Amino acid sequence: MSSPDERQRVERVPGSRRARLTPAPGTDVAPETPDADADADAPSTSSDTGPNDDRLRADVPPHY
Repeated sequence: MSSPDERQRVERVPGSRRARLTPAPGTDVAPETPDADADADAPSTSSDTGPNDDRLRADVPPHY
């Protein structure tokens, strides 16, 4: 079984209702950032709106 030093701990956060877990052992705590250059060069294959978007926004469910 693992020793207590190798486990996550629960930390209280002052002024917050929720607690926070410490990072798990053996994990990378730095968040990954998306590559800005890859997004700029990628061609857009889908448009922001589709052919049925206006109709879908106008439709009202029967229970309204």
